[in-house]
Amino acid sequence: MTDTPRLLETPPDWTAEERPTLPGSPPSITHSKTTHFFYLVIGIFISITGGLGTGFITANLPQIQGEYSLTPLETAWLPAAYVMANISANLILFKARQQYGLRLFTEIALLGYMALILLHIFVQNYEMALFVRAMSGLLAAPLSSLGMYYVMQAFGATHRIRGLYIGFGFSQLGLPLAWILSPYLINVNDWTTLYTFELGLAICCYAMVVSLKLPRGLRVAVFEKEDFYTFFLLAPGFAFLCAVLVQGPIVWWFNDPQLAYCLIAGFTLLLLGFGYEHHRRNPLIMTRWLGTWPTIRFIIGALGLRFLLSEQSYAVVNFLKTMGMGQDQFTGLYIVIFSGILLGCVGSAITFSRERTIWQLLFAIFLILIASRLDAHLTSDVRPQDFFYSQFLISFASGLFIGPLLLIGFGRALRSGGPNHAVTFIVLFAATQNFGGLIGSSFYSTFQQQRVQLYQQDIQRNLDSTDANVTMRLQQYQATYKSTLTDPVQDQVQAQQALAQIVNREAQVRAYNDVISFNSIMAIILFIWGIFNILWDKYNEYRQRHLHSNPS
Repeated sequence: MTDTPRLLETPPDWTAEERPTLPGSPPSITHSKTTHFFYLVIGIFISITGGLGTGFITANLPQIQGEYSLTPLETAWLPAAYVMANISANLILFKARQQYGLRLFTEIALLGYMALILLHIFVQNYEMALFVRAMSGLLAAPLSSLGMYYVMQAFGATHRIRGLYIGFGFSQLGLPLAWILSPYLINVNDWTTLYTFELGLAICCYAMVVSLKLPRGLRVAVFEKEDFYTFFLLAPGFAFLCAVLVQGPIVWWFNDPQLAYCLIAGFTLLLLGFGYEHHRRNPLIMTRWLGTWPTIRFIIGALGLRFLLSEQSYAVVNFLKTMGMGQDQFTGLYIVIFSGILLGCVGSAITFSRERTIWQLLFAIFLILIASRLDAHLTSDVRPQDFFYSQFLISFASGLFIGPLLLIGFGRALRSGGPNHAVTFIVLFAATQNFGGLIGSSFYSTFQQQRVQLYQQDIQRNLDSTDANVTMRLQQYQATYKSTLTDPVQDQVQAQQALAQIVNREAQVRAYNDVISFNSIMAIILFIWGIFNILWDKYNEYRQRHLHSNPS
């Protein structure tokens, strides 16, 4: 049983069409065409900016590792810090914007973030970089909501769902845009350019939101001290699980006892947090709703879709890096990815109808399945341009599914319990998207490493030193070193090392082929799961109509 929140200020005299759906959300007010245009431009800019900062870090991890002399373990903490903070931010953000307003919350967050980046320009060390990434994760949550609401204001009340699709979908454009811009921004000897550019983006966002504010929404008193108890239980619990998923493939799962301690601590804190929420009078997280079958179905589908997209974020990028591709060679590929996400978002918005949302999700899975089959025949001669068709399909699917997935889940939450379930859904949505990506990357990294070892052993087993082909290949390698080495023993050693590198390369190619093939199998399973759920829902609707028309 929940209490009705107390109004903090007298609401404006809204019409029924203008009234916001939830406290903390702006009303749907009609603006002039010029104002609509500026809302759209600001919304798109803010949506893209929310993911651009962490996109720069992801695109330049090898250079950052060299700049700060980091180990792979330390480097992995930079994107992990962002995810940890981003998941936890949604526990407090929704109520903060209900009580204090989204505008005030975001303006304060942007000012704090600008101060941090400015400090980072002068204090360029690993610890400060880690702290800024965590703050970037905290800021990305309100920025994505802010960008979405600005775009929705541009579309007005009639087409505000299309605005939701555009605003939320465009937040995915930050990562590919970072890859496209990085070669023109990054100087190996001067990282100040990157941090200054990120500071400039934050200043532009602040100037925009101050110059053209969102319409004032409904403010209600919703915070309770128990909310912070929940936050301090769940936030570190999520962080521990993120740490395990990020570090597991690097230190290896069974070699570091600290992973076990993190896993135990994470699950213990989550159990305590959810248990505490389960018995609260006004819970922050609706645990009973999380245990219903429709919500479980949503979790499976949302996790599965984000897991499938790991082919792009993990398999394709890491395969090309393994084949020796540098950052500047990814520009064309990420232009294709950027275009795919953009067209997917726009196509999803144009074809929007509540009856089509589930079919849009199913079509996205089908596109990922096709793309996985196109990529399942890798060789060491594959280059970025060979992925253009498949990665366009995956990117289109990524832009296509995010809006319908958000709308379906949020609609179910509102029907189940109204505004009281909204924060639960927002936390759930953020968790499925962040953990889905982490689980996909962690699983495929582990799977790929195991397959490489198996293929290396298999290839080595079949390399007979008496085989004429093997002998001829070694002689060819020795010939390439004779001009620089006069010692025949060293020639032979170098030739053996060159052959071992070729063996490792071919083992890597086979392993990545297995990763992509497995992804296509998962896509088939999720596609069948989607069809089954559609048929099951249709059957239930038919049965309900039959019972109402023939009461016993």
